[in-house]
Amino acid sequence: MKITIISDIHDNLVNLKKCLDWRGQENIKNIICCGDITNGETLKFLSDNFKGKIYLVRGNIEIYDENEARQYDNIEYLGRIGKIQLGGKIIGICHEPAYISKVMELSSGGGARCDIIFYGHTHKPWEDKKDGIKIINPGTLGGMFTKATFAVYDSDTESVELKILELL
Repeated sequence: MKITIISDIHDNLVNLKKCLDWRGQENIKNIICCGDITNGETLKFLSDNFKGKIYLVRGNIEIYDENEARQYDNIEYLGRIGKIQLGGKIIGICHEPAYISKVMELSSGGGARCDIIFYGHTHKPWEDKKDGIKIINPGTLGGMFTKATFAVYDSDTESVELKILELL
């Protein structure tokens, strides 16, 4: 199963639409958003223009109300951190890298260990490994400070591919 991973949109609707259009051509049915959508209009645009499932964590720059995120049927709002099962994998999600350890703690006490963790905030695509778990930052879809990027995770092959928006 392929999953689109986005983060740090910062209300850039042009880039968001381009990513969603590409995802539609690839027939990818799930999105993980690692936060910093920013306002309610962008949240609505994302929900209206994507009919699959969106797994969303809160970023540090959000100005929409949490209840607003919960009103959309296709958005599963996870708060600051979350862990989901998708494509046969346990996926951890947060925004700031400081929360990665908290995501890993969700697995303690008998919970299922994450296979991979996605985060945002730094606007820099990054891949790391901690305690045998891949930790991935898809960069910034908004294109602030670096080129606009997102990632595609294939749960079958456990591969992650970085997509540079201007090259699509």
